[in-house]
Amino acid sequence: MSDSSPSVQEWKNLYDAAIKFKEIGSWNWMWDSDIFGVQNPANGEIGYCCIMGRLGEHFALALYLGTDGLEGYLRIRSGKIPMDYFDALHLQKCLMASFEDRQFLQKPDIQIIKKLDLKFRGRNSWPLFRSYRPGYHPWYLTSEEARYLTLALQQAIEVSLRFKKDPDILTPPKENYYLVRVPEMEGECLRWRDEWIEPQPIEKVEIVAELIDDVRIERIKKMVSHRYGVWEADFFHSPTVVREKEERPYYPYVFLLVDHHSYFILNAHLSAPSKYRSEFPEQFLNLIANIKFLPNEILVRKEEVFKLLEPITSELNIKLRLVKRLTALEEAQNNMFEFLTNRKL
Repeated sequence: MSDSSPSVQEWKNLYDAAIKFKEIGSWNWMWDSDIFGVQNPANGEIGYCCIMGRLGEHFALALYLGTDGLEGYLRIRSGKIPMDYFDALHLQKCLMASFEDRQFLQKPDIQIIKKLDLKFRGRNSWPLFRSYRPGYHPWYLTSEEARYLTLALQQAIEVSLRFKKDPDILTPPKENYYLVRVPEMEGECLRWRDEWIEPQPIEKVEIVAELIDDVRIERIKKMVSHRYGVWEADFFHSPTVVREKEERPYYPYVFLLVDHHSYFILNAHLSAPSKYRSEFPEQFLNLIANIKFLPNEILVRKEEVFKLLEPITSELNIKLRLVKRLTALEEAQNNMFEFLTNRKL
């Protein structure tokens, strides 16, 4: 997706669509469970629309991108998985048009509104547009995102007004099917039709560990004089954001190694989302080279951590075990979050 900013005309189209969407107030008769899709004419991706505001707290249209975006939302909404704001943030893959108090807008938002000569006043009146990506801070829209969100708002108006007259229009003919607004070009005009579509299966990301440096492993074996104890290993998103130059701000991964019995933190390392899989094993090997001893066993709670460590632990004859809880590491993580955010997990 291009990172170019929306043009003035694209901003105008988006604000016009948002203003019309707010005027009809579809959250007065729709719930956030009344989900429907809008296909992106640019790439064929289906975004799943969720209209929020029935409870009078947060007024918005969220466009969840693809099946993984939809699944992330359904996990949050189900309440089956306990999570706080940061957990939910890292599940969200969506574009959102919300209506906020002025205090929640940033300087670039105000500048666009002034350039378009728009006027807003009062609570929950100011349109705010953001892109959400797992691991990244909510950010300003690109040109392509703005165009897609404009179409989603326009189609949300169409579907919600039809739903007001006939709530059965979103009742699927089969389980796990969603009404999707599908675009078709007729000459130079974009026409829309309804189609019932089942979301595509989520593509499983194959976790591939880095190739083992046999020479380095042999060198570590020779320098290690003894082994004892149990370690706990994990990585998770930091609650504090990092921005490098003009890149989109991200929440770095924190890699922790903690002694299971003493609760002593053996290693802590921050990594960018694009680098954590390669840096995680590297940090582990560096630690062993520095302290010159091995644990008898390492406990992990994520399959991803297991797969990244397993090639190394098998070569070094360290028992690696998946468990549900990491008592020592969770305390260290909680202390870190409390220090960084003045709150407990």
